[in-house]
Amino acid sequence: MELLFKKLKIRPINIHLYEIAFLHESYTNENNISESYERLEFLGDAVLDLVISEYLCHLNPPLSEGQLTRLRANYVCRQALYAYSTELGLDKYIKLGVGAELTRREMDSVKSDVFEALVGALYLDQGLEVVKEFLKKTIIPHIENQAVFFYDYKSELKELCDQDGRTIAYKLIRDEGPPHNKTFTMAVEINGERYGIGTGGSKKEAEQGAAKMALSKL
Repeated sequence: MELLFKKLKIRPINIHLYEIAFLHESYTNENNISESYERLEFLGDAVLDLVISEYLCHLNPPLSEGQLTRLRANYVCRQALYAYSTELGLDKYIKLGVGAELTRREMDSVKSDVFEALVGALYLDQGLEVVKEFLKKTIIPHIENQAVFFYDYKSELKELCDQDGRTIAYKLIRDEGPPHNKTFTMAVEINGERYGIGTGGSKKEAEQGAAKMALSKL
């Protein structure tokens, strides 16, 4: 982990925080360790939202609330977190249980999680200003380059329907596959009429697909 600290130019005060940031629950369960990265991930998620929201609010020209929400979603979504984690090589430090059998999608999610956990650890160890400096090197360049990781079709659809006073409802059509690797199919209805269907590895992902189809029709 010393190489990571050198790369990030971090001088850790409490190295234990960073060690926890890479412990998957499968590892902690097998080794009778009381904590995994999940609490740090929870904290890191909130800190990430705060810092990126603050940065976006200072962009010129000023953006509307809806535009800010969609733009932030693009840079803090799973796909984006996976990209940041991969660029830093964080997967080298993840500790999984010997018996852990994760699908590729689950492993990709873990890689995303540890980026948030690292942000949480950095916040507790060094404070908010150091986190901002870290994110200036890892996320802000992607914002400046207008990288696209994810487009929030649901927010755009809601904004469009709100203008016309139309109601939106998402309904589960079916879910298939084993519990750890399900595929969901969701439909979106506008004023009771079906406008789109989407599929994905989560309900949220399927809803985005349905919203995208609905937008193309509208």
